[in-house]
Amino acid sequence: MSIAARTAALLVVTIAAGPSAQETAPRPAVPLEPIAAIIGAFGTHDLVALPDAHGNLQNHQFRLALIRDPRFAAVVNDLVVELGNARYQDLADRFVRGEDVPLQSLRRAWQDTTVTTAGNNYSMMQELFETVRAVNARLPRERQLRILLGDPPIDWETVRTRDDHAKWLDLRDSYPAAVVQVEVLAKRRKALLMYGQLHFQRRNVASNYDMTSREAQTIVSLIEIATRAKVFTIWAPDDVARLSADANSWPVPGLALVRGTTMGAADFALYAGRIASSRVSLRDGKVVAVPRDEWRIVKAEDQIDAVLYLGPAASMTSRQSHEIPPSLCAEPGFLDIQLKRIALTGVPPFEGERLREYCAGVTAPRR
Repeated sequence: MSIAARTAALLVVTIAAGPSAQETAPRPAVPLEPIAAIIGAFGTHDLVALPDAHGNLQNHQFRLALIRDPRFAAVVNDLVVELGNARYQDLADRFVRGEDVPLQSLRRAWQDTTVTTAGNNYSMMQELFETVRAVNARLPRERQLRILLGDPPIDWETVRTRDDHAKWLDLRDSYPAAVVQVEVLAKRRKALLMYGQLHFQRRNVASNYDMTSREAQTIVSLIEIATRAKVFTIWAPDDVARLSADANSWPVPGLALVRGTTMGAADFALYAGRIASSRVSLRDGKVVAVPRDEWRIVKAEDQIDAVLYLGPAASMTSRQSHEIPPSLCAEPGFLDIQLKRIALTGVPPFEGERLREYCAGVTAPRR
């Protein structure tokens, strides 16, 4: 039996066994070949959640390798992306089908999102779209991949105040959850969700795992509450070695199932990082801090299904926070529009200064 076949078999057995088959004592997590494991997960799940790169080069390279693997398009129909304004869905559909769509028009999809500091994904989003287009060129029409834009369809022409913007921000989990229900599950399709991993929590650590308020809901919690679908969720910790002593000896990349393991038994707060360093609740419409002695503990295995290992923390690399194509920086009006949006939405001023400095550096005349 091949490595890929053994990986898929182990994945199916582990998922099917579920919580009741856990050993008395948690066992060490065992890394699997990640592409085979993810494709295998689609055998038991309609939805698999893979953390968005958010500037991380190793993550970005992995997801492109996954999409290019011939096995992927054989089982997956859609990719749901965080950095994509749904107003431009038609352009996205036409581009990945191979139609003639000017890049200047297409990039509005990731340039005009509700997130005003997403510059680190500009070139990565372009590469993602171009990769899907190239994959589709080799596939019959009925098997071609579709990119679903998950960001709410904000119209920046109508945004005049911070409250105007906040109305769209409030939809950043509920809107993509609805897109998945209508465009994926209702059509009996399968999709890879590519979002920041905090959107994948089944219970929100920031709300002390209390999910009674609308604000605490995530994409995954909303989908699993509203449908019978269970999402296979993958987490990519900043430093896997903090969670498993032997992680740095794992093959790169690797993916480990967490249920029944020492990693799964760990407090999920260890995975969540800074977001877990404070907890709040909503009382009478007001945000109130939860005292430290009232913080709840939830096992990682009750929140996520697997951990993706891309190498030691020290080896991780990222693109500059505003790695925007120089030609875009030089485009009339681009910088002014972005700075205006940053100021309007209340983003810390240093983000605007960093963008200004970056664009000044890449567009400065050579001597």
